[in-house]
Parts: sequence; C-alpha cells; structure tokens
Amino acid sequence: MAPVVAIVGRPNVGKSTLFNRICGERKALVDDTPGVTRDRLYARAKWNGKPFVLVDTGGLEPGSKEPLLAQIRRQTEMALQEADVLVFVLDASTGVMPSDRDAAELLRRSGKPIYYVVNKVDGPKQEVLATEFFLLGASRLYPISALHGRGISELLDDLTQGFPEETGDPPLAIGEPIKVAVLGRPNVGKSSLLNRLCGQERALVSPVPGTTRDTVDTVVRWHGKPFMLVDTAGIRRRSKVEASIERFSILKALRSLERCHVALLVMDAVEGPTDQDAAIGRQILDASKGCVLLLNKWDVVPKEKRVHEEMIGRVRQKLPHLEFAPVLTISALTGLRVDRIFRLVEEVFSACGKRIPTSELNKRFREWIESYSPPAPKGRRVKLFYITQVGVHPPTFVVFTNHPEGLTEAYKRYLVRKMREEFDFSGATIRIHFKERGRKR
Repeated sequence: MAPVVAIVGRPNVGKSTLFNRICGERKALVDDTPGVTRDRLYARAKWNGKPFVLVDTGGLEPGSKEPLLAQIRRQTEMALQEADVLVFVLDASTGVMPSDRDAAELLRRSGKPIYYVVNKVDGPKQEVLATEFFLLGASRLYPISALHGRGISELLDDLTQGFPEETGDPPLAIGEPIKVAVLGRPNVGKSSLLNRLCGQERALVSPVPGTTRDTVDTVVRWHGKPFMLVDTAGIRRRSKVEASIERFSILKALRSLERCHVALLVMDAVEGPTDQDAAIGRQILDASKGCVLLLNKWDVVPKEKRVHEEMIGRVRQKLPHLEFAPVLTISALTGLRVDRIFRLVEEVFSACGKRIPTSELNKRFREWIESYSPPAPKGRRVKLFYITQVGVHPPTFVVFTNHPEGLTEAYKRYLVRKMREEFDFSGATIRIHFKERGRKR
C-alpha cells in the first residue's frame, strides 16, 4: 500500500498551494481566506517512481472552541491517524505563532516522522527569517515557496527516500470502482449520506450551508464490489453565489459529475423538489450520466396516507427530464433504505453499459415505426431505414434516415421512451443521433 503523507499546519500558511504543487494540478481550493480547506482531500502522487497518497487538511487550531473549527480540527486529527508521514507547513512571513507551538506539540505526540516546511520563502531575506522555526524543536527545516516551486524537489527527495518504488502489481480490486457523484443543493444531507454509506465520519457534517467545499473521494465496498463516492459542494443558483471561493467549489462539483458514472441527486423530502433541483438534474442529463434520485430526511416527513405516491408525483412533475431515473426515499440520519442505494447504482451502471444486438434492436425499431409513423413536415415523407448502437456510457444510437431535420423532438422522445420500455434502460441517459442516408436505388 502506498505511504500516506498528510500536510498539516495552522490556517492560511499555504498547505493547499503545496498540495497542488506536488499534485501538479489545481486539485485543492486556494484562497487567502483562512479556513478554506475543511474536509480531508486526497490525491495520488509520485516522485522518482515512488507513489504515495497526499492528504490536504483544514487549518489546525488546537485550542479553538468554535464548533466548526473544532470539527475541522477533528478531521485533521483523523488524517494524522491515517498518515505515515507528516508535513508541517509554517509561514515565514509571520514567524513562530503560539498556535504553531501547540500544533508542533500535538504532532510530536503522534510519533510520526515530521518534516518542518517553512513556506513563503522567496529569497535570502526570508531564508534568514525561517531559522526562527528551529525553536519548535526541528532538527532540519525545509524553506520553500509552494507558489513558485522553490525548494520542492529537495523536500520530495528526502520525503520519499524510504518509500517503496512502484511495483506495477495490479490492484486487489477486480475491475475499476463505479464512480458515484453525490450532488445536490446545500444542506440537503449529502455529507451525512456519505458518512452513512461509508460507515464512518468520513466527511465533515454541519448544518451550515456550504460546509463542504472540496470534492472528497472515498472508495467503499458493497458485497465485495468497489464504489468510489464523491461528496461535493452544494450547488446553488448563480445569483446566490457571491464569494469566488464558492464559485470554484461549484465548478469542482460539476467536474466531479463529468468524471462519474452515476450521479446521486439528493433532495430534501421535507421541502420537496425545487427549481434548483431541476437545474442540477439538467446538468446530469447534459453530462449524459446515469442517475438515481434520493429524497432525504424521509424520517421527518409526516406519515400521511398516500404521501409517498404524492411526493414521487411531485418529483416527476418538477424533474420531467429525469423521468427515467429511479426514486428512493431515504434518511441519512437513521439509515432508512440507505442500504438499497448501492444496488440501485449497480443496476443503473449496468443499464448505462448495456448493448442491444443489432438484429433485435431493428426488429423492435420497425414495430415502433409501424405503430407510430414519423411526421411529414411540409409534405416531405421522413423514412427511417435502420438503427444501430454505437456506444455505451451513455447508451448511444444512430438512426439512418432520408431527412434528419424533419424529425420532431416529440418523435425523438417517443423513440427513446419505447427503447426504455423494451430494453430496460432504467436510470441511463440515452442518446440518439440521426444521420442522413442516400435514397436506395
């Protein structure tokens, strides 16, 4: 197993900038606002052929009593337990702070190897100032500039010196994990659901909207099968997004959607489906992803007669573009029906990868055409010759016709609906393209 390296330190010392520098990509949010990184953020990295897992953490404030900061500290402490090596980031521009001393003591008690990294050292003047950090008990300091890349190579050379080289052995899991993005408006219970699915306090949970800002990938197993869960920042209307940091969070959430196989759209069952839920659903559809609709907080919904049927009806009415997605009422708090989610995800993933034999597909295709002929715009008859499947994830089909422009959106929806009825593409987005074919002679 690859060694785990945790980047720790008080807020706003440049931990996320260092994380991004080592990863070679902008994976963590970087901003000059203290407390930007809240949950643990993981990434695989490699240096000189030696792989390791890098963990970015929230600001470590050992003495803080503020509830949210206390939760951030708890997340950081959990990262310390997981880590094999600690990179303690300090700020040359501020010098040694009381919280640095407290953090150093906490890190020493962990018994893990500690690399004291003094960030924001951009020249000889800052190098001289950096020597002050020997007061923390460090035997060696690593002066760096995470922003400009100064001193990073030397740090990584020493950091990975004892790490095992990549063996090239295949992963223990059979096949790649199904990637599942957890999407929804702020404060609908996405992080609580992730924690319930993982069986541990994996993501920070708070009733404050906007708590989750980074995407957090977690691999879990269900009946021996791997699933990668991505908890994302809640997506709000653009008009509601004021701070640049939250705008980037939303961008990361949508990028998580791009790289997933199946999206879980979490909605508030008490409030019911909203226009913003419908907008997120449109994003899922546009990305051509499989989808499962989850109505969370079902434990506090009044148990009146036919309330379940009425709520499902409201979902179908508000999100007609996702009429193909299964709907499940759950409670992340109590665990109600949460055990059914993985089975639904597996079924939707299977539907997204389904291939229909061409002969069987065209047999049904001819029946659909005979039952409901395509329209004849301006008196020009539209002929549909045959259909073939050209891809999966999403299931993609090409219909050859003499007049692609003559097909109405209603008729296209008719073909998609018949395809779902016949071949059970539950939860899968279906794409049909119409291509012109010359008249037979």
